[in-house]
Amino acid sequence: MRKISTAGTAVLASLVMVALTGCAGGGTSEEPSANQLLDDANAAMSDLRSVTIETATKVTGGEDRSSHLVTDLKATCAYRTTTASGARLDQIRIDGADYIRPTRTHMEESGRKVAGKGEQRLWIKELSSESKPGGELSDCTHEFTSFGKATKGGSSEIDGVPAVVLKVPDKENKGEFGFHVATEGKPYILEVVYKDATWHNTTSFSAFDEPLDVRPPDKGDVVDASGIG
Repeated sequence: MRKISTAGTAVLASLVMVALTGCAGGGTSEEPSANQLLDDANAAMSDLRSVTIETATKVTGGEDRSSHLVTDLKATCAYRTTTASGARLDQIRIDGADYIRPTRTHMEESGRKVAGKGEQRLWIKELSSESKPGGELSDCTHEFTSFGKATKGGSSEIDGVPAVVLKVPDKENKGEFGFHVATEGKPYILEVVYKDATWHNTTSFSAFDEPLDVRPPDKGDVVDASGIG
């Protein structure tokens, strides 16, 4: 039997290693950067056909508030906003119309008079085109973008889903965004936490691409103001 020299053994081992590396996909690949992970997450969120968005905002020296939005991210949604005082505003946007129902507390805090003593239960119908940008109503959309250089933080878990935390500084207000991006399945943004000296805001995302169940209120509970003005 022919004896293989030590040098020949080394060469053979090297060839085996090269072959194994080739079978494994041509070598190790670099991990994506924090910015790439965030770009992929924003792209995945922008492709959604429906989502539920919940916010909780704490304001130093101001009034805390929360909101709940179920939306197709285009023109159909159900929205609710509530303040720490108990003032609440409900909105349904569907088929080019807004159905708006403020509570008695909301109306009183807005300087409007409310007849009677019970809770205000009627919805006011208005055209969506009459809604003013920057007002209290939702336009059903949400922009998935981020600005600044992202860095990788630690890992987290949101409702049982593992995630990586991507941090983006807000230099103008000396604050910071923390994007919790799913590391299993599609890279959806599960939660965004923002903190500065005044604001502490948590925005949570769920029900990705689930069927949207948004309907107008019963006609008997609606005051139609869409033709007024």
